[in-house]
Amino acid sequence: MRAALIQITSGEDPSANLDVVRASLREAKAGGAEFALTPEVTNCISGSREHQARILRFQEDDATLAAIREDAQALRLWVLIGSLGIKTHDADGRFANRSFLISPQGEIVGQYDKIHMFDVDVSEAETYRESAHYRPGNRAVLADTAFGKVGMSICYDVRFAYLYRVLAQAGATILTVPAAFSPVTGAAHWEPLLRARAIETGSFVLAPAQTGLHYVKDGKERRTYGHSMAISPWGEVLADGETDCGISFVDLDMAQVTQARQRIAALTHDRSFDGPSP
Repeated sequence: MRAALIQITSGEDPSANLDVVRASLREAKAGGAEFALTPEVTNCISGSREHQARILRFQEDDATLAAIREDAQALRLWVLIGSLGIKTHDADGRFANRSFLISPQGEIVGQYDKIHMFDVDVSEAETYRESAHYRPGNRAVLADTAFGKVGMSICYDVRFAYLYRVLAQAGATILTVPAAFSPVTGAAHWEPLLRARAIETGSFVLAPAQTGLHYVKDGKERRTYGHSMAISPWGEVLADGETDCGISFVDLDMAQVTQARQRIAALTHDRSFDGPSP
């Protein structure tokens, strides 16, 4: 199975971002891909909640989702929309950071709301409070495809190994980690975390990423790390998108999942234990 990891630099205009994604999907199909994946917050990266409130839509009205569903059907392509910012009916007005898996018939076969919120202080100059804009999800999601079961996650989730173990034990053979990783934490942790999740579960890990400068606002800028990656079930880096926008193609031999899990059957070796108390 050939996958295409689409690496982009989303800005604050969903329609402009969508034009880039649609062209990339056509390129992915022309390159022989059966499965194309976009990064986290494909539709909009903005530092303004007010701007997001103006331009984001509810799922049933979202133009990006509708257009990509149409393209998936027209191109006969599986598509993971890494995530979209989606309005919710929550009383506090927070959005959902929601990933969608689209079939070649244009159907939504899986949708996942990011569980772990990126509330961190990377440095005095770089802080994030994702939970101020987005409300966390509470359900792990496994979706069926023609090439295996896909366990869905988003970005900061990658630091929480238990999520991926649960997905793999439930049958996932591919784990998706669309991201908009910080350059500082990306340089230090992105590749080792992805390789660890692949090795621990004996799964392919596909991680399309945002890259570059997204905006400058009030003297502050938002940059992301790039380096979309595909990792084998044995922990090998199969593709690295570096920092330019574009597509990384990778051919996946799904038999490698079975081979890795037979060689080290760690998913079947769980044991209960006592202590320590929190």
